[in-house]
Amino acid sequence: MSHFQGTIKSKLPTTGTSIFTVMSALAREHNAINLSQGFPDFECSAELVSLVNQYMKKGLNQYAPMQGILPLRETIAQKMEELYSAKYDPETEVNITAGGTQAIYAAIAATVQEGDEVIVFEPAYDCYVPAIELNGGIPVFVQLKAPDYSIDWNEVKKVVNQHTRMIMINTPHNPTGAVMTAKDMQQLEKITRGIDIVVVSDEVYEHIIFDGSEHQSVARFPKLAERTFIIFSFGKSYHTTGWKMGYVLAPANLMAEFRKVHQFMVFCANSPIQYALADYMKNKDAYLSLNSFYQKKRDYFNNLVKDSKFKLRPSSGSYFQSLDYSAISNEKDTDFAVRLTKEYGVASVPISVFYHKPIDNKLLRFCFAKKEDTLEQAAERLMKIN
Repeated sequence: MSHFQGTIKSKLPTTGTSIFTVMSALAREHNAINLSQGFPDFECSAELVSLVNQYMKKGLNQYAPMQGILPLRETIAQKMEELYSAKYDPETEVNITAGGTQAIYAAIAATVQEGDEVIVFEPAYDCYVPAIELNGGIPVFVQLKAPDYSIDWNEVKKVVNQHTRMIMINTPHNPTGAVMTAKDMQQLEKITRGIDIVVVSDEVYEHIIFDGSEHQSVARFPKLAERTFIIFSFGKSYHTTGWKMGYVLAPANLMAEFRKVHQFMVFCANSPIQYALADYMKNKDAYLSLNSFYQKKRDYFNNLVKDSKFKLRPSSGSYFQSLDYSAISNEKDTDFAVRLTKEYGVASVPISVFYHKPIDNKLLRFCFAKKEDTLEQAAERLMKIN
């Protein structure tokens, strides 16, 4: 094909292909066990699949309402009240989205203007910064403090100014597995009080939190919730990442702006899946049992590798475990991750890529949302590394 001869000025000049795509491709090429991308390798519920199929056969295959079907929004509002004592109006404050990433993009696009500053905690999930930049915003970076990746709120106070439009938080945290506390939420509430700052809270791993901790959703803190878009994911909760289904909650004035953008991004999300989810959510145990389900997987994987040369770093939530390889090699984490995939057949994600300027703490992120057999094979290979 002949190429357009004009110049295209890239809107994301420094952005390459996502690390997840790169590592998954490398895993396929070298027939490695893929613990890099965050997706389960086990089946989702057969009941859920059959519900989707039922609604497809019933002919519910046309556009859903732009906001999402009302029964699903009502079920979500009920769940929020039961879990977090938060009241959201299903009509005006709940919206179904084509996955969490789309919800995050639309929330940023709806509120961030040219020159607005957005505070981002690093290491940060890789969709945040491009979304900010594409909408003319300026990311302002605050580093989470190793080894537990906690937030230093004094540092946050120092970077808040009259140009700060948004603060983005993520708990449980991808890639580190850190979890924000009630104290964190109170600090954030204090810092934003009386200022025009919007918060985006990425809570897609809300049900994957360990060791008896409770998820501190922004929804639990009314003064904070009134300025926040809270993002959730059905894919993470129901092992269906490829369906790309999520939802967002926000007070009516923010949601009105969100919907203006959402309708022109995707208009609506998948119809038959929405009907199926509205039914399936009635089975509360499916999401309430996730904590123990994934904690078993974390503990199983950690137990398998505990005598290896890798050092385990704490994971308090999400389905990721960081391993420190400083006792094995002094290579850059990006190089070591590639070598681990090629030579030992296990793909992971280097943590340095989640920073705007790579910070290399000799850590790799492994996804343990896998069958026991997969984890056993991966661990066997990791144990061989000296």
